[in-house]
Amino acid sequence: MSKISVVISAYNEEKNIKDCLESVKWVDEIILVINSSTDKTREIASKFTPKIFNRPNFKMLNKNKNFGFSKAAGNWILNIDADERVTPELKKEIIKTLSSSKPDITNFEIPRKNIIFGKWIQHGLWWPDYHPRLFKKNKGHFPCLHVHEKIKTEGKRGRFKNPMLHYNYQTVKQYIDKLNYIYTDNEAENFLKSAQKIHWYDAIRMPVDDFLKNFFARQGYKDGLHGLALSLLQAFYSMIVFLKVWEAQKFWQYNNNRFLNETQKEFKKSQLQIGFWFRKTATKSLSTFFKTLLSKKKTK
Repeated sequence: MSKISVVISAYNEEKNIKDCLESVKWVDEIILVINSSTDKTREIASKFTPKIFNRPNFKMLNKNKNFGFSKAAGNWILNIDADERVTPELKKEIIKTLSSSKPDITNFEIPRKNIIFGKWIQHGLWWPDYHPRLFKKNKGHFPCLHVHEKIKTEGKRGRFKNPMLHYNYQTVKQYIDKLNYIYTDNEAENFLKSAQKIHWYDAIRMPVDDFLKNFFARQGYKDGLHGLALSLLQAFYSMIVFLKVWEAQKFWQYNNNRFLNETQKEFKKSQLQIGFWFRKTATKSLSTFFKTLLSKKKTK
């Protein structure tokens, strides 16, 4: 018989933790690692589970998730964050699937419905955003190399249809704080470890490439102003990574009497790239429009 342990790692999540725990109170066991929280996270959570562990608030967030996995008694582990919710539909799918799943399947991916700045973001990085989150005990762990890494699993993988809700960034401050104090530090550290090199022109290319990738290639523009804002924030993210790598390299200097011309050439390249993507996207949208129109006429 399948027994499920939910593992949650949280730091000062008094605003989120109750709704999170309410969404998983149907499981066999809840394990919460509170990461030296100083608010009412423990007090609220104690009404749902006695298995609350306090650990240092490591910058590598996934260390404490692995610790929580080691304390799980269930033969299946479901990993969620305090700002995530298991919907009733996903609950039913999990229970039904585990009661009838093939024995060789050891882990499942779950899509995440990211709610950012009050809106479900359906394009860009944000949907369907599959993550392996349910796995057999001892068949999954975080490598603890990158703050954005996914659980590394062993064995055959399944996939759920119903998503979990993720109340991701709710304020601009929250986005910038996480970007500055957690994510970009780790990105810069991994960049430096990889022995990759940055050049002065990467100060332009890195943010521009990230914007083009998210706004056009991943169709962030379909989310309107939210998609534009998030694509620009991702570009800003890349800019900060560049600056932190440069800082770690002691702010080396680059300058010559042609620097203005060189930067002008880089911006012209970026302008050409943006123009290309606008034309390509507009042509594709027009083609889709006519195909839809013809399809409707045929069905009449």
